[in-house]
Amino acid sequence: MANESNQPQSERIVVEIYGVSYPLRTDNPDEIKKMAELLDKKMKAMSRTAKTFDDRKVAVLTALQLIEDYEHLRKDYDELAELLDEK
Repeated sequence: MANESNQPQSERIVVEIYGVSYPLRTDNPDEIKKMAELLDKKMKAMSRTAKTFDDRKVAVLTALQLIEDYEHLRKDYDELAELLDEK
């Protein structure tokens, strides 16, 4: 029997991040591939900056950088939303 729901089908993909392949299932393979590529680039840049090849250290430092970026964006968004609320 055919799937009658209008929900997208989950697709199996494999992405490579920092030299490791990860098989994933996703409803949005193009977006996941873009995110994996960005993460791979950020981790490689971090390994050059931190001058380390320790995978765990590179992953943690990259995660901290991403969280810092996220927090700056969240703060900017909150400030912008507050300004819009004042109008």
